[in-house]
Amino acid sequence: MSQTTLVTPSTCCYCGVGCGVLIEHDGEHIHGVTGDPSHPANLGRLCSKGSTLHLTGDLTARGLYPELRLGKGLARARTHWDTALDHAAQVFADTLAEHGPDSVAFYISGQLLTEDYYAFNKLARALVGTNNLDSNSRLCMSSAVVGYKRSFGSDTPPCSYEDIEQSDCLLIAGSNMAYAHPVLFRRLEEAKARRPEMKVIVIDPRRTDTAELADLHLQLQPGSDVALFHGLLHILLWEGWIDRAFIDAHTSGFDELKRTVRDYTPAMVADICGLRVEQLQECARLIGNAPSFLSLWCMGLNQSSNGSGNNTALINLHLATGQIGRTGAGPFSLTGQPNAMGGRETGSLSNLLPGHRDAANPEHRDEVARYWQVGQLPDSPGLTAIELFEAVRDGRIKALWIACTNPAQSVPNQTLVHQALAACPFVVVQEAFFTTETCRYADLLLPAASWGEKEGMVTNSERRISHVRPAVPAPGEARPDWAITADFARRLERHLRPGQPSLFDFTGPAQIFDEFKWLTEGRDLDLTGLSHAVIDEIGPQQWPFPTGAHQGTPRLYADGEFPTADGRARFVAEQYRAPQEKREPRYPLTLNTGRLRDQWHGMSRTGTAARLFGHVEEPILSLHPDDMQRRQLKDNALVRISSRRGSLVLPAKADPSLRPGEAYVPMHWGDRFLKGLGINVLTQPAYDPLSKQPELKLSAVAVEAVTLPWQFYALVEGDVQRRFEALRPLFEDFDYASLGLAGRDRPALVIRAARAEALGGEALAEIDRLLGLDSGPVLAYDDPRRSVGKRVRIEDGRIQSLRLAGETLAREWLKSLWLDGEADASLRRWLLAPLSAPPGGSGQLPSKTLCNCMNVSEIAVCEGISQGLDLQGLKDSLGCGTSCGSCVPEIKRLLAQQASVA
Repeated sequence: MSQTTLVTPSTCCYCGVGCGVLIEHDGEHIHGVTGDPSHPANLGRLCSKGSTLHLTGDLTARGLYPELRLGKGLARARTHWDTALDHAAQVFADTLAEHGPDSVAFYISGQLLTEDYYAFNKLARALVGTNNLDSNSRLCMSSAVVGYKRSFGSDTPPCSYEDIEQSDCLLIAGSNMAYAHPVLFRRLEEAKARRPEMKVIVIDPRRTDTAELADLHLQLQPGSDVALFHGLLHILLWEGWIDRAFIDAHTSGFDELKRTVRDYTPAMVADICGLRVEQLQECARLIGNAPSFLSLWCMGLNQSSNGSGNNTALINLHLATGQIGRTGAGPFSLTGQPNAMGGRETGSLSNLLPGHRDAANPEHRDEVARYWQVGQLPDSPGLTAIELFEAVRDGRIKALWIACTNPAQSVPNQTLVHQALAACPFVVVQEAFFTTETCRYADLLLPAASWGEKEGMVTNSERRISHVRPAVPAPGEARPDWAITADFARRLERHLRPGQPSLFDFTGPAQIFDEFKWLTEGRDLDLTGLSHAVIDEIGPQQWPFPTGAHQGTPRLYADGEFPTADGRARFVAEQYRAPQEKREPRYPLTLNTGRLRDQWHGMSRTGTAARLFGHVEEPILSLHPDDMQRRQLKDNALVRISSRRGSLVLPAKADPSLRPGEAYVPMHWGDRFLKGLGINVLTQPAYDPLSKQPELKLSAVAVEAVTLPWQFYALVEGDVQRRFEALRPLFEDFDYASLGLAGRDRPALVIRAARAEALGGEALAEIDRLLGLDSGPVLAYDDPRRSVGKRVRIEDGRIQSLRLAGETLAREWLKSLWLDGEADASLRRWLLAPLSAPPGGSGQLPSKTLCNCMNVSEIAVCEGISQGLDLQGLKDSLGCGTSCGSCVPEIKRLLAQQASVA
C-alpha cells in the first residue's frame, strides 16, 4: 500500500452477513478492498464477491445524469435534476388528484441504507397517504418476519454469529451457506475442524457444497419441510427428548401442537419427504441429545407458498427442546440482502410501520402519525410485491417509483412484470446502474450513488448495525438515495400541503437516523442509544441498544420472556400443505433455483467484473443423469425448458447432486444476459397467504431437446459495457443467446447463440462491425454454401476479437489463445480451421477458474492432485483456498474423487 493510499472503513454491499471492509482509494477512485479485521461480523475475512468490490461498478454501466422521456415510445433525453424532479412531482400530484393515493406505489430494496428506507417510508405514508410501499425483501425474508412474529410476538432473530461456532448441533435448512453466506460458512468450517464432535445437519434437495460438510444430509422432496419438522417433533416427543419445564414455564399452545404432530409418524413423513425412517430418527437423535441446538435457514424455507409454516414449524423444535436464549442455541434466519433487516426495522414493507409496528394496527398508526405530526396514516392495506405488479398491469397503479432494485429480473412470472412496466403510464427508476432490465421501462431515470459513494446504516442478520461510509464522490450527477427521495418529497409537498413546514427538511443521513431511532424507543428493537457518532466510537453494535447502554445485546430471550401479551412464546400448529404447483405428465420435473458462488442477484454489479464469470460462465440447466439419459441428452446440449408461464432455451448438463425428477438453474440471469426474459420467466407467483412471499423455489417444468443447427460464438476484448449495450438487441431473433464476460486483466464480452436457420448477411455484417471485425487486420473465411463464416482480428501478435458462425468447434481453443495473449505465426494457419485444436495440440483448453482470488484453474488443481498434493499442499503450491476459502469444498471433492479412483 503506497503512502498516498487512503483507507476508509465501511461495510460490504452484498449479502446479509454484513462484512466490514477497508476501502483503499485516493479520494477520487477506489483501488482495492480488504476485510476489516476489527469488524465482528467477518474478522477480516471476505468472500470472492466482497474481495472484488473494487473491480465492479464500471462507469460505463453507471447512470450519470437524469434522463426523461416525455412520451411513451420516445427516447429518453438527458435533463437537469430540477426539471426531472419537478416533472415527477407534477405527475404524481396530478395522479393523486385524479385517482387518489392508492393509484401510486413505491417498490424499493434491501440494498438501500436505513436512512434511505426511512425517507421512502415517510414519503409514502405521511405525505402521499398510501401503504403501497413494498420492498424486494418481500421476495426473500418476509416469511421469516411472519414466523418470528407468530412464535415470539416480534420480528427479533435471537442469535449471534458466535453461536454458529459454539453450537453442539447445527441444522442448516434451505440454505447453501457456502455460496450465499460464504464468510459465515468459513467460520462454521473452522469451528467444525476445531471441534469434530460438533454435528452438522443439512436439509436441502440438492447436495451442495454446504451439504459436503454435513454429518447428516437430508435430501428431501422440495416443499415437504413442514412435514419433516412435524415428523421430527413427533420423534422427540416419543423419545422424551423435550424440555417440559421450559414448555410449561415459557410457552403456550403445546397441547394443540401435540395433537397435530401425533399423526406425523416416521413412516408417513419418510414417504412425504422421500427420506428413510432411519434418517429421520438419526436427525431427531442429534437434536434431542445436543447440549445446544442452533438452526440456520434462508430462501429454501422462505420462498415457498408455505413459507410462514416452514418457519414456525422449525421454531417449534426450539421451543419444544428449550433451545433458545443461550449460547449456541436458537432459530437463526439468515438475511439475503445487506440491509433487509434495516427495512424491517424502518417498517418498509407494505404491512409494516417503523419500529416493528403493524400498518393494520390503529394504535401503531396513531403513534407514528403523532411522531410525524400528520393527521393520520392510511388504513387501507398496501400491495405486496406480486400484488403490486398485478395492479400495475391491470391499471390500478398509474405511477410507480422503483429504487435500487430490478423487478424486471427478480420477480417471478417475468412475462407479467414486463407487461406491467410497459403499460404503466409513469415509471420512475432510481438506480445506480442504467444497464438493468428495469431501466429500459423508465420514463424518468434518476442516477443514484452506489457503494463506496454514500453514507448510512445497515443491519446484518445478527441485528448488528454498521456504519457505511463514503470513500469517493459519486460519478457524474449521481446522488444518494435519501437525498433524491427527500428532494422529490419537498417538491411534492408544494402540491399536497402548500405553505406548511416540510416533513423532509433533512440535511444528511445522520440527522435522518436520529429522527428514526426515537420511533424505536421502548420497543423490542430499541436503537435510541445509537447514532453515527456512537458507532464510529465503539464499533458496530447489536440491538437492542437503548439510551444509556454501553454495548449491544448479543442474545435475546435468555430470561424466557417474550414480547407477547402474556410473555410466552407460542407454538403454532398447522398442517402440512403440499406445494401448489405439482408435477404432472405435461410438466414432469420440479425446478429449483439458487445462487452461484461468485455472482450476486441480477448481476447489475457483479456482471461488470469479468473475473466473476470465471467459475461459471453461462446459465446451465442441471438435471439428474437419469433424466438426461431418458431424454437422450448429452452435456451442453441445448434444451427448451418450459413452465406454465414461459420457456427458455439453455444448455443442460448432468448433475448427480440432484434427485431424479428435479432440475436446477442459478437465478442470476435476466433478459440482459439471457435472451427470453431470463430465469424468472419460468418461476411462479403463487405466494404464502400470510407473508405474501412467492414460491420462487418450486415450479413444475418440462424439458425437451431442441435442434438449433446454426451456432454462433463471439469474443471481443475491451469497452465491454458499451459493446454489450449495442450487441444485445441484435440477438432477439435468435432462439438462444447468452452474453457474459471473460478474462481478468483484459475483460472481454463473450456471446454464445444459436438459431434454427442461418442469420442473414446484413445482420451478420452489423454484428461484425460492432465486434471490430469489418476492417483492419482480420483473418476471414466464408463458405456461403454451408452458411459458415469465421473472423479473427489479430493486433500486436494477440487475438483482439473473433467470431465463429455456423461452425463453432474451435471456440474453446481460440479462447485459450486469447487468454494466453499469443497468436504466433505458426498457429495462424489453423485459426479458422474446423478443428477443436490444431494437430498435435497447442496447450490446454481453458477450464473454469476454481479459485477466483488467486486465479487458479480446475486443471491446475487436478494436476496438483495427480502429483500427490493434499489440500494443504495445494494451498502451499498454488495458493488456492488461502484467501476467501470459497473454493475449498470443491477442491475437497476433487481430492475425494481422486482417492476413490486410486
